[in-house]
Amino acid sequence: MIKILVTGSNGQLGKTLKELALGLENLSFYFKTSKELDITRVDQLLDTFEKEQYDFCINCAAYTNVEEAEKFPDLANQVNAEGVKNLAEVCKKQQTSLIHISTDYVFDGKKEGGYTVEDKTNPINVYGKSKLAGEKFIQQIQPNHYIIRTSWLYSKKYGHNFYLTILRKASEGTELRITDQQIGCPTDTITLARFILDEIVIAGDKPFGLYHVTDGRPMTWFDFAKKILEDNRLTEKAELVLDRNYRTFAARPKNSVLI
Repeated sequence: MIKILVTGSNGQLGKTLKELALGLENLSFYFKTSKELDITRVDQLLDTFEKEQYDFCINCAAYTNVEEAEKFPDLANQVNAEGVKNLAEVCKKQQTSLIHISTDYVFDGKKEGGYTVEDKTNPINVYGKSKLAGEKFIQQIQPNHYIIRTSWLYSKKYGHNFYLTILRKASEGTELRITDQQIGCPTDTITLARFILDEIVIAGDKPFGLYHVTDGRPMTWFDFAKKILEDNRLTEKAELVLDRNYRTFAARPKNSVLI
């Protein structure tokens, strides 16, 4: 029986993993919300890992609010860097392979074309810097790791994300002002969860290292909003407006396509 610990299981990816885990044979899952297991608390990590010998730890725990990270950099770093360092150290000690979720925001967005795993990182906001610091801690501490960068992650069922926000605002008849000044690859949590479960955990022959996993279709936020409305037959109900003056507090890479 393969034992799998999932941290941050109350997020959209954690909930998707829980849904897909139902009915899988020879896999035993242990889902821990961030309240049940705080990765910034070494004592909680040690207690959890001493109770079971896990084969894999899928780390979905993260500080993901890009805007708030600029205002509270210490908090972002505490979770995305120091917490990940704690987890890497415990995983190495307990001989648990670590599967960690990272982000396209480790890049500065200046490249023409998609970013590969060989491309140089250069984050331009606090969130991206904290996530890159977490990656580096893992690479320094735990050789048995999978770092998976993904892009514009969303679930059609869970969490607070762009996809569900567009659906909610469209149903309310709210005008949708969306920018086309960024391009990335919107990625369904089902795609990422299946990669983790099918290609890493179940297949068991994926080499350790760094991976980029997306749905592989580059588009702007405006393109994505339009597709959401079309797929849900809401184009007549919602007013979609191109906004090229959209501003955010945090700097964001104009191109964060991953390949």
